Amino acid sequence: MMLHPATAHFAMVLPIVASVFGLIYLFTRSEGMSQISSRITLFAALAMIGVWYTGNEAGPLIYDFLSTQGQHELLEHKSLGLYLAIAMGVIALLKIAGCKMKKFMLEAIAVILLVAVTIITLFQGKMGGELVYNYGMPFKSHTIEKMLKKASVSAGESEESDKKVELYEDAIDEIDSLSQKVDKIYGNPLTQEVQTKVKE
Repeated sequence: MMLHPATAHFAMVLPIVASVFGLIYLFTRSEGMSQISSRITLFAALAMIGVWYTGNEAGPLIYDFLSTQGQHELLEHKSLGLYLAIAMGVIALLKIAGCKMKKFMLEAIAVILLVAVTIITLFQGKMGGELVYNYGMPFKSHTIEKMLKKASVSAGESEESDKKVELYEDAIDEIDSLSQKVDKIYGNPLTQEVQTKVKE
């Protein structure tokens, strides 16, 4: 099961929450708000590092199921994820250091950088969605279509009815296998029919 989609939600939400509390601190300059926003920023950084790690694990699993353009975007997505993880780690350190030393300007710089990184993180999330829905799913459909066309051509060349049926059955088995691989990667529940086949 791929953990990346689940952890990605934390990496999207926590920087937004940290940014909100950070901006509140800039306006209130409350010591309590400084501590709260620093802790949330730290959690956001840990979430970002975690989502980069799970993405790094998931990337090779889905790479072959993407179109050429999708594969290129996946590599860009991976690089940006690393930069965001590093940036969030540095920002968390600046925010915590400013909080401990009671340096408002240091915390202000950290919050401004945090807001900028949060905006880029939203763009990163959009890119991740495109990888699944714009490149992954259509490519899966294209692969299925390709398998059926190959079976159709082979069946057209054969004069035996049994052979034609066998070719289409083989194609269906290949499609089932592909679907199971993709579902396993994304953590989708298996259908009752597939569960029965697996048990057999």
